[in-house]
Amino acid sequence: MLTTTNVTWLDLLLCLTGVTAGVYLVKQVVKKNPAPYPPGPQGWPLIGNILDMPRVKPWLTFTEWGQKYGDITHIKILGRHIIVLNSVKAAMETMDSKSIVYSDRPVLPILGELVGWKNALPFMAYGHHFRLQRRNFHQVIGTRAAVEVYNMSEEVEIRRFLKRVLAKPDQLQEHIRHTVGTVILRISHGYEVQENNDPFIDLANRVTTYASQAAAPSAVMIDILPFLTKVPAWFPGAGFKRTARKGRENLEEMVSAPHKFVKDQMIAGIAPVSFTSTLLEGSDVSAEEEHGVKWSAFSLITGGTDTTVAALYSLFLAMTLFPDVQKKAQAEIDAVVGPDRFPTFADRDSLPYTNALVKEILRWHVVSPAALPHCVTKDDIHDGYYIPKGSIILPNIWFMLNDPRTYASPSQFNPERFLAKDGKEPETEPRTACFGFGRRICPGVSDSPLHLADAFIWISTAMSLAAFDISKVVEDGVEITPEVDPSTASSSHPKPFKCSIKPRSAIALELIEQDANY
Repeated sequence: MLTTTNVTWLDLLLCLTGVTAGVYLVKQVVKKNPAPYPPGPQGWPLIGNILDMPRVKPWLTFTEWGQKYGDITHIKILGRHIIVLNSVKAAMETMDSKSIVYSDRPVLPILGELVGWKNALPFMAYGHHFRLQRRNFHQVIGTRAAVEVYNMSEEVEIRRFLKRVLAKPDQLQEHIRHTVGTVILRISHGYEVQENNDPFIDLANRVTTYASQAAAPSAVMIDILPFLTKVPAWFPGAGFKRTARKGRENLEEMVSAPHKFVKDQMIAGIAPVSFTSTLLEGSDVSAEEEHGVKWSAFSLITGGTDTTVAALYSLFLAMTLFPDVQKKAQAEIDAVVGPDRFPTFADRDSLPYTNALVKEILRWHVVSPAALPHCVTKDDIHDGYYIPKGSIILPNIWFMLNDPRTYASPSQFNPERFLAKDGKEPETEPRTACFGFGRRICPGVSDSPLHLADAFIWISTAMSLAAFDISKVVEDGVEITPEVDPSTASSSHPKPFKCSIKPRSAIALELIEQDANY
């Protein structure tokens, strides 16, 4: 006879599993879908495709699925439907053309709820607060004229970047990160970053570190089984809750402290023009609107910093590997700009090859290869396939920008693919995919050809190539060829590499050493 004393946890687990399996099978018999799911790898009962879901460089596995099953692939993990899109056409027909259905974000229990990133625009659910932040971006940086307000400060900061690189070329990645942080904080809050040990830069780095931990592969199971977030912090295996708490403390400080800095400067009458000060002008800003301003400014910092750093580091990697491309861009800059000054934004329309080079950087190293997931808000039938409400949509941006149907020899680094030549039309503009889709596209892209991040990458490219020759390092008589190995993360960075960075000429050296002031 079974008594309460001999019922074990294993008995209860087996009982629960049996009940769950029974409910699942009943649902499968009773429910009849209006159309078939998109094709995809065959899963297992109950757990579905959890064993098929890649942890490292998922875009490569998604590409294999696309080549086997088509541009729209379906898997299911513990009852959650996941749709992978492997073409720009499929992405635009869903996330653009049906944006009202495909613009939500799935709940991320650790990063979004426990750490608090659900208030930041990239992770925010679609709705009133999302539209409020989007309106803030459109108001301040949504047009070419609005973006041009920051041109001078960007040019000055790049001159300072060139001087740092000249002094310590072996610290290239640190210089890029410092310069991008400086520009973003000046634009977002009018804040002048200290040359060393700046408190806001250090704080931003801590926020990014905790966010990376919260989004690590080890957190995937908790995102799939959100009830695990309810366990107490002292419980074995619940270290993620302690990490999340520290992450939340740093996040809240990063959102509030720069905002308070701007308000204090505005009261003192010394606040420079910035994203935050522009939105706070006037006396009728409500508490809800101010909350939106704080988080919009934070979203500007986080949304632009890591991806821009990755793109600029990719520039130096590409120039190390492809010297012929570097020489062509430098020849164009020399012919148009001349040797006695650096390029400015005013030269952009006169430098088509340099423009094409920036496009190829964005295509060749995809900074968001698997993109952030979208979520479907109601059932949809697309291209004859059933996409259930709540499905997670994953656009495989890496393959979209490496699809041989769209780009000739996509593994080759070739800026000329974006130039009209011999009656041949340029290949597809990479910014149609690399900045996202629909109502989740990076703010400013759809309104301005000089999107803030794109503009900064361009001026950094033009000025760096005017100043430096970038080449492979020679150690003990051996030329070191960097490895192309992008990291697995929401923002993918090239693997750290060595390169030689030297002034192109005595005139270039003199220009680099000149003081840069606003």
